[in-house]
Amino acid sequence: MEGNRSQGRVMRSTGSWYEVLDAVSNEVWSCRAGGRLRLKGDRSTNPFAVGDEVVMQHDGEGDPPLIVERKDRKNAIVRRSVNLSKATHVVAANLDRAFLIATVSAPDTSTGFIDRFLVTAEAYGIPTTLVFNKSDLCPPDSPEAERVHELEQIYESVGYDCIRASAKTGEGLDVLRQSMAQSGVNLLSGHSGVGKSTLINRLMPGLDLKTGDVSAAHSKGKHTTTFAEMFMLPGGGFIIDTPGIKGFGLVELEKEQLHHYFPEMFARLPNCKFHNCLHRSEPHCAVRAAAEQNDIPYQRYENYLDLYENFDLDPNYR
Repeated sequence: MEGNRSQGRVMRSTGSWYEVLDAVSNEVWSCRAGGRLRLKGDRSTNPFAVGDEVVMQHDGEGDPPLIVERKDRKNAIVRRSVNLSKATHVVAANLDRAFLIATVSAPDTSTGFIDRFLVTAEAYGIPTTLVFNKSDLCPPDSPEAERVHELEQIYESVGYDCIRASAKTGEGLDVLRQSMAQSGVNLLSGHSGVGKSTLINRLMPGLDLKTGDVSAAHSKGKHTTTFAEMFMLPGGGFIIDTPGIKGFGLVELEKEQLHHYFPEMFARLPNCKFHNCLHRSEPHCAVRAAAEQNDIPYQRYENYLDLYENFDLDPNYR
């Protein structure tokens, strides 16, 4: 601590209070935002997000520290505010890796959702690992096991790491622990019901996060996490658990840039006839040709076209 100031990382936010892990002492402080704090150009509903590196002012005995400075963010995951159409909500900041939890049953995660998330992560420069959870519900030679294998082939072919996991059997947990310890600050996300909280409970025994069952009527998970929160892993690294989400969006993304965040398409753009090819109906399009010849996953190409066509109808992308 320098004088009466110290630096730390926001671990939890509940509106007006922030829990900050001191970078030196590892003590967790309950803080408020400093009254004179100004964040230039910030249009978000929350000035501080989980993962933010901040400076705390410690003024008096018994008084809570004040957050007086936020360090520049290297990246952030953002979604549009529910109540304020022109404002954004920062879900988490300063991420080293994202882990998208997906399942093929109870509930089924669509590739459209997966690709929307991957586009978001690519745009912010956040490497992503796909975790296909509930492998215990995918016995060998079952349609579910075949679907997981198909998805692994799709996403590994374009450069994404994939892990099979099961909180019930323990499959993949050691690989997850090792990967998270090496990465640093890790975001865990996915639809409600895919088992994020159950996985975290297995990775961090004794934490005892609430878990929810999957609704039999709608095959959707019940929301159990209401705000983002960061936890220190026993073996190193941090986990940020996020609420179950319907979809992340890039509020400042240009429609014509969508294909830049599909790595397999961006790599083939120089081979298209036009430098600004959108890979839809343009002549001599290398991306469309590659998709038709199965040189790149056709399902990903279809999801790109769907994202493009529905861009103007999706409030997450405006």
